[in-house]
Amino acid sequence: MKPINDKKTHQNTLPVNDKIFQAVYDSPSSLPGKQKWVTKEEDVRIIEKLLGMPDKTIGAPLWVSGDNKKCPKCRRETNWLDIVSSALDNIHSKEMIAQVILGETKFVNIEAPRAIANLHCFKCKTAIENLRSFKCHNWAYAKPAFLKVLQEMERKQ
Repeated sequence: MKPINDKKTHQNTLPVNDKIFQAVYDSPSSLPGKQKWVTKEEDVRIIEKLLGMPDKTIGAPLWVSGDNKKCPKCRRETNWLDIVSSALDNIHSKEMIAQVILGETKFVNIEAPRAIANLHCFKCKTAIENLRSFKCHNWAYAKPAFLKVLQEMERKQ
């Protein structure tokens, strides 16, 4: 399996088949952190505008997890909007982010982050240091050992 590529190489992000992806996505431990929540509808619409998508293009829930749901300064609920706006600043292209959210290839990231690096609040630009992972219909996190077991099971079938 080859890693996804964009402005930076992500050697811990691998394309997987639908069956393995669903097992990871449905796993209760797929999102590390004390809390798990879905990005608010109004923030999803702002993400679409940032990416240049027509309104209501994104229909699947955009999950996040972390140890605290609020920006430490302005108390806005943090979510995918913060991830997307931060990524657009210096990490990923609009096209790559759209591919992650809307594409058909299923990706699993095998790093279990302590916190997602280089995030800032969309509203006040304060650093956010408590978001730990995110997922959508084709992107999820898995512990490396868990993914390895799933892949081995798939090979044996």
